[in-house]
Amino acid sequence: MKKIRFIPAIALALATATTSVQAHDDAYLDTQQAPHGGQLRMAGAYHLELVVDKSTPQAADKTVVVYVTDHAGQKVSTDGATGNATILAAKGKASVALVPDGDNRLKGTGRYASTADMKAIVSFTAKGQSPETARFTPLLKPMEAHMDHTKH
Repeated sequence: MKKIRFIPAIALALATATTSVQAHDDAYLDTQQAPHGGQLRMAGAYHLELVVDKSTPQAADKTVVVYVTDHAGQKVSTDGATGNATILAAKGKASVALVPDGDNRLKGTGRYASTADMKAIVSFTAKGQSPETARFTPLLKPMEAHMDHTKH
């Protein structure tokens, strides 16, 4: 009789574990309201929120801001951290060095266009840690980002 109760408990534990592992993929993060209006992505032990300047589609000197939190949404200090954002848009490429700028924020400036085809790769290295990387499509609506069939 005890074995019969044990099996459903294991099944429930496995189902719960599977749900929590899947909870932080890009599709899930796109359903979440980003605190600063950017796009959220997971990078190792961190959530990165990329905020780009959307003011004009023309290439111009614009800021890039990355907010860093843990998986629970708690701020992670960027003191001593380094970062880089590579932005691809309008057939151009910009590399933006990111430096600490407040509690959990990295910031930099680069010349880029804010067009719908924009893609960004952000590399973040917390002090004393290994680098983590995340890919963004900051100007696509969440459903459009997951319907990009060019990758199939």
